Amino acid sequence: MARFILGDELGNLKTLRYPSAVEGEAPQLKIVHQGSSRSSTRSVQALAVNASEESTIVAAGYSNGSAAMYSLDGDDTIDVLSEWKEPRFKQQYVGLGILPTSRSVISCTANGALRRTNASAGQEADVATLPARLCDWKLSSGGDAFAYGGEEVELSVWNLEQAFASRPPESATPSAAKKRKRNDVLLPGELWRAKNVANDKLGLRQPVHNTSLTFISSTTTSVHDIAVGTQLGHVRRYDTRSARRPVADWEKVAKIGGVKEVQKGLSEHELFVRIAGAVCSIATAPDVLVSAGLDRLVRIHSTFPPQIGQQDRKGEILHKIFSKSVPTVAAWDQHAVEPRNTVDEVEEAEVEETDRLWEEMEDAEDESSSRKRRK
Repeated sequence: MARFILGDELGNLKTLRYPSAVEGEAPQLKIVHQGSSRSSTRSVQALAVNASEESTIVAAGYSNGSAAMYSLDGDDTIDVLSEWKEPRFKQQYVGLGILPTSRSVISCTANGALRRTNASAGQEADVATLPARLCDWKLSSGGDAFAYGGEEVELSVWNLEQAFASRPPESATPSAAKKRKRNDVLLPGELWRAKNVANDKLGLRQPVHNTSLTFISSTTTSVHDIAVGTQLGHVRRYDTRSARRPVADWEKVAKIGGVKEVQKGLSEHELFVRIAGAVCSIATAPDVLVSAGLDRLVRIHSTFPPQIGQQDRKGEILHKIFSKSVPTVAAWDQHAVEPRNTVDEVEEAEVEETDRLWEEMEDAEDESSSRKRRK
């Protein structure tokens, strides 16, 4: 049974359990944590999920600048591990990440306030400052690097430890010539920075507006392959080992509103793109994809491995679940993955049952033919 975690406009945290086709049960959506009080309302802006051996660690960032870390058990029992508030918070949280080796949460806001918070009580948080006007921030699966992009902010990859250890030097306001030259110089802790694409057909500079990004490397130690969605509707793939400009550029993926979210699939060379519209968030799992919509419906879609010549094939909506409040963000819980051997055992049982039916049919034919001979 797959489990997804959702946040809504009222600050509630919910779990969505989707049983496999073998179990034959209906999806279940329920509230596990009440987020808002009578005096104030806060919506969930960002979610991060990390599966540990004992339970699932969930981090949530809210619209009032507060954030929290929770422990979610297999029976949907949730406990608060730590709560804090970002004093430099402005606009919204653009990214959350949980370090796989420790119970530490990395948070980033739209104005570039980077923070590392540990669940241990009494431990001070590490802070750093990134460029402002950010639209998306992602922590690598290995937890040693992160990437960000935004409005007039090029895609950039940083080392996590060096970002908190380094401090930018204080200097006077640079001139325009020095500022243009400095755009090619990496900041302390910065590993790589993209370069704007070539000018358009009229020779005009193309605006930089990266709205979403994701690491698409198949290994946890590699941070070289990154996919980026833009406000102009492009989906670009960058390889930090080869060039600063994109190695692939898919144009007009979204004609109106731009690309709001890019998610890596679990199959090789699989990428999901959310176009601006009624969908608030998407979450990918091995066999299904969950989307949260402004119409208060949580949809479960079927997925399939991409094949040559069938990139435009669409999945089907398997279920629609109504939510009393608008869901804002969704994430997949890897801790609740159904064991593979259970599915294999069911498939083997079905094959054995089919073979048994064929054998009985052959026996019936033999008996009927022997009766005809006796006559």
